[in-house]
Amino acid sequence: MNYAPLQGIKVVDFTNVQSGPSCTQLLAWLGADVIKIERPGSGDATRNELQFMPDEPSYYFLQLNSDKKSLTLDAATPDGKAILTKLIQECDIFIENLHPGAMDKLGFSWEEVHKINPRCIYGTIKGFPVSSRFADLKAYEPIAQVTAGAASTTGWWTGDNDVPTQSGAALGDSNTGMHMTIGILSALVQRQHTGEGVYVYQSMHNACLNLCRIKTRDQLTLDKLGYLTQFPQYPDTPFGDFVPRSGNQEGSGVLGWTYACKGAPQDPNAYAYIILQRGEKDFELACKAFGFEDWLTNPDFNTADARDKHKQEIYARIGAWAKDKDKMEIVKLLSPAGVPCGPVLSTKEIMDDTSLYDGNTLVKINQGGKIGEFVTVGVPFTLSNYQPTYGPCPDLGQNTEEVLTALGYSAEQQAQFKANGTTAPLPDGKM
Repeated sequence: MNYAPLQGIKVVDFTNVQSGPSCTQLLAWLGADVIKIERPGSGDATRNELQFMPDEPSYYFLQLNSDKKSLTLDAATPDGKAILTKLIQECDIFIENLHPGAMDKLGFSWEEVHKINPRCIYGTIKGFPVSSRFADLKAYEPIAQVTAGAASTTGWWTGDNDVPTQSGAALGDSNTGMHMTIGILSALVQRQHTGEGVYVYQSMHNACLNLCRIKTRDQLTLDKLGYLTQFPQYPDTPFGDFVPRSGNQEGSGVLGWTYACKGAPQDPNAYAYIILQRGEKDFELACKAFGFEDWLTNPDFNTADARDKHKQEIYARIGAWAKDKDKMEIVKLLSPAGVPCGPVLSTKEIMDDTSLYDGNTLVKINQGGKIGEFVTVGVPFTLSNYQPTYGPCPDLGQNTEEVLTALGYSAEQQAQFKANGTTAPLPDGKM
């Protein structure tokens, strides 16, 4: 059996760029019928952003919009409003991520959509909670990270590179889309009981802050004790009144660090991450794997609390042990002893790993035409009775005729929509 979980669910996707499209793409991959509303003539901004081939959509767009239908529509025109109203009357989910107030101005706020279709779930993505003092800020990925504690706690704590640093992971964008997906799916389950759609509000700030939960844990501990034993600054450097940056420390109380391996620094990714656990037996097995049995009887190292106080010596010795070994060799040496470790993999190494093309982790999509095949990240979880299929992204407006015909509009009406700027751009100079 291969039953799509969202089969029969209709989604009107009024989102663009990354945070919204990452949500609606996942809904599409789970079987929903997703109609992406795009501006006539230009479409989603990412179609033409970071292009790798003239006149073809960028990988940015391709990786976020496969298996959707594209409807070109100017919802500000009278006909556009009527068409969008019809779509909303038939849909289960409406999602938007325009700037604050934009949907209200168009006449499609939550209140208005709820009147049009009380069963419709309305999802909105904004930069900040409504209550936030930054609610009116224009939010991009880095803005979410710097205001949610991610940047201030990421990076090095000394030297020229002691600056707040944003993560390479899209904590403010795709992560927000994932959080919105959770809210939407929760609302769908709730509707089975109430029969009514609800308003799902997801801010980029809150999605990012949710992934910084352990940093708020650290702040609570710091407020109580005045120091954080798991941080590399302890016990030699005084702590301020906020959680500092901690380099590559693991952060949960075990001693984790990134170690240079054979080939570094010429190879910028010739590194491995190695963790020393706190348990006595775990530590014993690790010492034997490293060949550091002397640590077992040395009071500076043979207890977890002692190791916290001598972590720099531990880092230095493991670093010396690792530097003449290949990062993959280190995994082979340590993993049989139960030592948590892993190689630092570049995006190239990950995408060249054939074992990851398992139907979900990494997937190849055939876009056809000049683009051909491209790689993207698939549905991040697996279901025992469902395997997604991954189809191409739509051309701009590719499904306009299909969608409008399904709504009951005649060929003559559709021609008029094109002529008056509702579904096609007006000629230059015309309003």
